[in-house]
Amino acid sequence: MEKKWKILSEKKEDILQALLSNRGLTTKKDIENFLHPENPLEFIAKDVGIDSQVLKKAIARIRKAIKDKESIVVYADYDADGITAGAVLWETLYGIGARVMPYIPHREEEGYGLSVKGIDAVRQRYDPTLIITVDHGITAGEKVAYAQSLGMDVIITDHHVKPKKLPKCIIVHTTEFSGAGVAWFVARELLRSTPLRSTPGVEAGELLALVAIGTIADMVPIIGVNRSIAKYGLEALNKTKRVGLEALMEDAGLEKGTLGTYSISHVLAPRINAMGRIEHALDSLRLLCTRRRDKAKILAQKLGFTNKERQKMTEEMTRNAFKCLAFQGKGQALRKKLIFIADESYNQGVIGLVAGKLVEEFYRPSIVVAKSGIYSKASARSIRGFNIIEAIRSCSDLLVDAGGHPMAAGFTVETKLLKKLQKRLEIIVDRKLNTELLTRVLPIDAEIPFAVLSEKLWQGIQELQPFGFGNPEPVFATRNVLVRDARLVGKDGKHLKLRLSSNNVTIQQYNNLPVDAIAFNFGHLYGQLRREDLVDIAYSVDMNHWNGNSSLQLKIKDIRL
Repeated sequence: MEKKWKILSEKKEDILQALLSNRGLTTKKDIENFLHPENPLEFIAKDVGIDSQVLKKAIARIRKAIKDKESIVVYADYDADGITAGAVLWETLYGIGARVMPYIPHREEEGYGLSVKGIDAVRQRYDPTLIITVDHGITAGEKVAYAQSLGMDVIITDHHVKPKKLPKCIIVHTTEFSGAGVAWFVARELLRSTPLRSTPGVEAGELLALVAIGTIADMVPIIGVNRSIAKYGLEALNKTKRVGLEALMEDAGLEKGTLGTYSISHVLAPRINAMGRIEHALDSLRLLCTRRRDKAKILAQKLGFTNKERQKMTEEMTRNAFKCLAFQGKGQALRKKLIFIADESYNQGVIGLVAGKLVEEFYRPSIVVAKSGIYSKASARSIRGFNIIEAIRSCSDLLVDAGGHPMAAGFTVETKLLKKLQKRLEIIVDRKLNTELLTRVLPIDAEIPFAVLSEKLWQGIQELQPFGFGNPEPVFATRNVLVRDARLVGKDGKHLKLRLSSNNVTIQQYNNLPVDAIAFNFGHLYGQLRREDLVDIAYSVDMNHWNGNSSLQLKIKDIRL
């Protein structure tokens, strides 16, 4: 789908100043806070949107449980955010002497979050008097009441959007953090006033390595407090002595000390997520927490293998979804503003990934349903400007449950109500989405000439790290660029390798060295590109390291012939 270029700044004299301005940073104080964020260890509750009085109640109840030797269960979610959150809080509680066990539900057998089946399971296994949820629970009012009826207290730690009616228990909540961030804040408060009795090395700064994984994996905006979490968490991750993380990096071919947000979002997090998608997430938590190198190596290999299976399954289901769209009236389905696909063959652990692929391809809010007997599970992904969880919750009379964020959500629905739900959601989407919102926009920080491309510019851009959702890697545009060479690379020739130079006559005389560029997933343009053609390009600036040499390389975001 063609992208609309949106130039964010017309400034050309000071590119780095323009980049800061594009991110809403104009005052000296804002710029200083952004470039040198506060250490998360210095955060106080009100700074991160947590009610300090509620936090005190939660800490007091946990301390009482430790003092009285009560059985505690940390009840986590099965995605990377929930798993890292569970690891952080379980390890902390265990380290300060609690009788505590972690619990992660099975996605297909128990479903998301607290469930009657899951509560019965932890009661039978551990007989807890206190359950602490991490990365879920804010919508589980009935389940909390069920646990309380069995004599269990519940503390919820969550970051998802609040429903109208909250569970009646202690709730430590903020939408400013990831689930791992909220769990870490509780852990930090416990560690500040309770000496460690076991598990050497468990301290709040070191635990930020796990929190960074959860934060980046869950795609919370990497601005404000989360920028601090990501920055200091990445530093901790690159120095970690945690054998599970080291084994995971080794199996993935990553080198400690070089990890950034991409390494987490595209390499580590998918491996951690894979277990919960198609097997059981407890092995991911075991890997993060083990102190044995031999066990860590075996578990890391298992995660890597499972992730390959997950990739294969995602590809097959995505192909099936594309065929379904084509079958529905020869593309007629794409005239609708909402993509809604249900199939009995879909694995509910992968439907979210398939929904993301559909958004990527067609730029429509997409809902993919793993159709089953009485109940069906669905996952939704949205586009900028459309709050998907708000739309889903407006149909709550048709749903068993629902939860999530404006850009990603999930729900359970009676299978017999699927058609009715689809029609109602299509009406909502049709009413709220106009042609402008359905046009994919590529934000471009500034138009620049090739003459300003330099190592100094690249170094200046690195000051804005870590990049991620809410703080994207800077994108530039240059028009009338000369194609010196083009060739296909990668599996099945999906990508383009280019040699480009300026078409400016003046620059040609002084600084017109060809620049290498890589254009991922642009292989389809190969037959249309010829040597000496002129193109407009949008790109980010990268540094390519090969055989001990370093050189600038452009990562192409869009090409206009």
